[in-house]
Amino acid sequence: MSKPKATRYRTTNWSSYNAALKKRGSLTVWFDPSMNWEGLPTGRRGRRQNYSDAAIQSCLTLKVLFGFALRQTTGFVESLLRLAGLSWSVPDFSTLSRRQKSLTVDIPYRSSGGPLHLLIDSTGIKVEGEGEWHTRKHGASKHRIWRKLHIAIDEGSLEIRAVEITKNDVGDAPVLPALLEQIPDEEDIACVTADGAYDTRKCHETIANRGAQAVIPPRKNAKPWCPTSPGAIARNEALRTCGHLGRAIWRRWSGYHRRSRVETKMHCIKLLGQRLTARDFDRQITEVHIRVAILNRFTALGIPLTHAVA
Repeated sequence: MSKPKATRYRTTNWSSYNAALKKRGSLTVWFDPSMNWEGLPTGRRGRRQNYSDAAIQSCLTLKVLFGFALRQTTGFVESLLRLAGLSWSVPDFSTLSRRQKSLTVDIPYRSSGGPLHLLIDSTGIKVEGEGEWHTRKHGASKHRIWRKLHIAIDEGSLEIRAVEITKNDVGDAPVLPALLEQIPDEEDIACVTADGAYDTRKCHETIANRGAQAVIPPRKNAKPWCPTSPGAIARNEALRTCGHLGRAIWRRWSGYHRRSRVETKMHCIKLLGQRLTARDFDRQITEVHIRVAILNRFTALGIPLTHAVA
């Protein structure tokens, strides 16, 4: 059986999407004079913090967006506040470093307006080590350290709804339950699309428990499971369909090709930097969350609307 031709798509809102791309490069930075820049009383014993979480997140957002070091970030924010006519003090580099370790980042996202269609994938992002050219020429050293980034995006809004960062010795499948736990229970999930690395009992059971459909291709050497649970029954049905129709037709019929959108989102994350600048694992988590918050704000400005053409 011949492989079906790839579907071509055409963007229907190019003018508005082009304007949104231009806004992503705008240097307009606006500080709300009414925001809580200084730390608020917590009701607990001890001295209160000098700066609020919003102030620390604002500084770290500018750091990640422009690729600054901590001291450069302090100087940049000082100049912005001076231009805005605000007399606020600016956290020094040691305060930013200390607070980054425990900061809870506010990640904005828009409501999908219906059941979620989640697309899940993972990738590696470097922490320490030489560049790829040096590695190819001289070989890799023992100090190349990577982190594994796992994300789930909403297919409708293309915004990141869940994110996890682990060490590189953690597989893909064990992280899927943690990603789905970040989606509130009151939100319905229609389907979860992921690659064959997530073809495990735990993943299928977790997806079925949320009342969602799993769009996961069975492994090439997959065998039927004992149909003792909804997840196993759905997985056996996908395996049977692949056997009768072929994997190419199953991918087209199930909409598995939509997973390419989460791969594109991974590329966007790495456009903010091919490596993490933080050395501590907790600070690396915060840095990744800052990147996700930036990308969700970019995405909210506008996304392309496409339709299939013959």
